[in-house]
Amino acid sequence: MFWFLAVCLTLPAFAQSGADGALIEAAARADAGEVRRLLGQGASVRARDALSRTALLAATQSNCIECARLLIGAGADVNAKDSIQDSPYLLAGARGRLEILRLTLGAGADLKSTNRFGGTALIPACHYGHVETVRELLKTRVAIDHVNNLGWTCLLEAVILGDGGAAHVEIVRMVLAAGANPNLPDHQGVTPLAHARMRGQKDVATLLAAAGGK
Repeated sequence: MFWFLAVCLTLPAFAQSGADGALIEAAARADAGEVRRLLGQGASVRARDALSRTALLAATQSNCIECARLLIGAGADVNAKDSIQDSPYLLAGARGRLEILRLTLGAGADLKSTNRFGGTALIPACHYGHVETVRELLKTRVAIDHVNNLGWTCLLEAVILGDGGAAHVEIVRMVLAAGANPNLPDHQGVTPLAHARMRGQKDVATLLAAAGGK
């Protein structure tokens, strides 16, 4: 009996009550007023839906900044992951939800946490060209040369999955200025500079060469 109780206390609180499920639904549709009302009624910020998604993750998906602020203020876990390994912090970085990202950073975001591809929040932010999100993450101690499961750093991802346009050029400039190694290759031994040249990304290649890229 005691063993059963101990196990139950360690398990995530799945949305079983109507208020808990309604809280997640309200956050998903960016209804901050309803989120505030449900929190006042005692709805749990730890509750999860069928996808193991918390209300805070739902608020991040809908980019409801006020919902996120209310939920974090009520103690929501910014590092709680769903069934596909997204957390509010990681998703805010990947989707460029800058204000929510700042809220998660202020609430103890785990900079070492990784998504389903083994990447930190910085890597997809570079991939998708979220300049201000990258700038914000570079103010933290997130590992700039972290390598994901594909064998890519944030610099490699900015080149390989970027388009060589103004946003990605600025991101390459920023991560190099922050100390990214310009010569860390992918799993096939191809360097960022070689990738940039293969893709005709002249401005990116210029930056990489100036930083000592080979």
